[in-house]
Amino acid sequence: MDVFDSFKELGFPVSNSGETSAFANTRVDWKETPEAHVFKADLPGLKKEEVKVEIEEDRVLQISGERNVEKEDKNDKWHRVERSSGKFMRRFRLPENAKMDQVKASMENGVLTVTVPKEQVKKPDVKSIEISG
Repeated sequence: MDVFDSFKELGFPVSNSGETSAFANTRVDWKETPEAHVFKADLPGLKKEEVKVEIEEDRVLQISGERNVEKEDKNDKWHRVERSSGKFMRRFRLPENAKMDQVKASMENGVLTVTVPKEQVKKPDVKSIEISG
């Protein structure tokens, strides 16, 4: 049984040629603070130019990119290839309180941080009523 079969059904190519699927190894944390939804993705060895952060109309945040395989020289002899390569994509449906037009992304030391501000929940105005006696 191929544990990546479910990815094929989604239309994502999965290589069985011995290369490790970076798609399966891309870890993303999603934290909600009072002010925002914060996503952190470990993308070691990638430059910000190799990563895309997109928002789709149906409130879906998509993080994608590609880790390229190192070019082989016919004089090289590889002893071990463990670093993952290939395309990756992660998608998250954002809640209704996400401000889709104010999403920010930054990358530092191989960690992508995507911040999606939240709408402030308006507290109802409360008016005290004096009780007559």
